[in-house]
Amino acid sequence: ITYPMPDPFLVIATQNPIEYEGTFALPEAQLDRFMIRLRLGYPQPIEEIVILDEQKRIHPLEDLDEVLGVEELREMQASVREIYVDPTVSDYIVRLVDATRHHPDVYLGASPRGSIALYRSGQALAGLLGRDYVIPDDIKALAEPTLAHRLIIKTSSSIHDVQSGQVVREIVAATAIDGIHPTGTGGPTELRRSEVGAPSTKGA
Repeated sequence: ITYPMPDPFLVIATQNPIEYEGTFALPEAQLDRFMIRLRLGYPQPIEEIVILDEQKRIHPLEDLDEVLGVEELREMQASVREIYVDPTVSDYIVRLVDATRHHPDVYLGASPRGSIALYRSGQALAGLLGRDYVIPDDIKALAEPTLAHRLIIKTSSSIHDVQSGQVVREIVAATAIDGIHPTGTGGPTELRRSEVGAPSTKGA
């Protein structure tokens, strides 16, 4: 039976790593349908002090105001789809995802859903940063949260504590960005390795 869902529709799931009794890990096929996985960890001490102060008298949710309407949200979602992704950036995304399928520690790499998630989230990040085109740094920043939960690490590698996030970081570090033109082939904003996350050679 198919049930219509409201538009927009969003699923947020939480996982507590110390509460395994009576719960079951999601199958890989279901994990693959989550766009991003984030690890929150503990807050920094100063952040925890702010949490205490904000909850001194009331819970912050009690004063939470609506910041935009549904129609405005739909318009924003549509505008994100219009953010330019150059073919060289798309190629970079595919090379990253394909590398997860051939890594020696990975039993099963990311599916095309991983490529789509990285593409769409790259558009969203570029928009949030005020850009109308995606750059390699956007993809680098999002590679681990969009891909790591989709990988199945080989048992032999898991025994040696190889983690999926570590694998993604290795792939990002090893994948070349030379020749990427975020605003079009031969455009004035052509990025070179020294301009995107690599140590600069100026003054060397």
